Amino acid sequence: MSALAKKEKTKDAEAPPVDGEGAEGGEETPKKKFPMLIVIIAAVAVLVLGGGGAAAYFLFLAPKHPPAADAAKDAHGKKSEKKDDKKGGHGAKKEGGDAKVDPKTQPTQSEGPNGTIYYTLPDTIANIQSPNGNPAYLQLKLTFECPDQDTADTLDANLPRINDLLQGFMRELRPEDLAGSEGNIELRQEILRRVNLVLAPQKINAVLIEKMVVT
Repeated sequence: MSALAKKEKTKDAEAPPVDGEGAEGGEETPKKKFPMLIVIIAAVAVLVLGGGGAAAYFLFLAPKHPPAADAAKDAHGKKSEKKDDKKGGHGAKKEGGDAKVDPKTQPTQSEGPNGTIYYTLPDTIANIQSPNGNPAYLQLKLTFECPDQDTADTLDANLPRINDLLQGFMRELRPEDLAGSEGNIELRQEILRRVNLVLAPQKINAVLIEKMVVT
């Protein structure tokens, strides 16, 4: 064997085995797969931990908002309370308006047949002329027969003018003007005429004298 052949044989014997070939019989050696397995396990752990953290956040830490239906219900409830408050205030005002009035100081109203409203004034007192010059007083309690509520409301609105009219008219009277049924009829007619002038175009149907006292 030549020197060159021995040198090549020795070189081949010292060379490391090629992948897939055993050192002795050419058998394959197991590949090193540990690094890739560690990477996969780490990725799965991140996914599991990340999913668990998100679930825990939504279950325990996320702020709880009321459903849309509950929110709408709450808003409707608040509106109803405000509405009820407003309704209660109006009812109290109405109740105060329906409170009994003192007939000695304020006019009163009562219903009659066919929509008639009886409008009664407080007692009206005025000085009248006497034949001997002594002080004399006329006290009247009058009720106006109104055809409807609108006329009664018009009387309410013009009450100061009505009172002034009655005072001026009564001061012109004398005791003999009130004597007998004829004097009573003339008194009614004159008051009716004067009141209807104030209420025009509306008018009352009649003047009822409930009380007349001369002192």
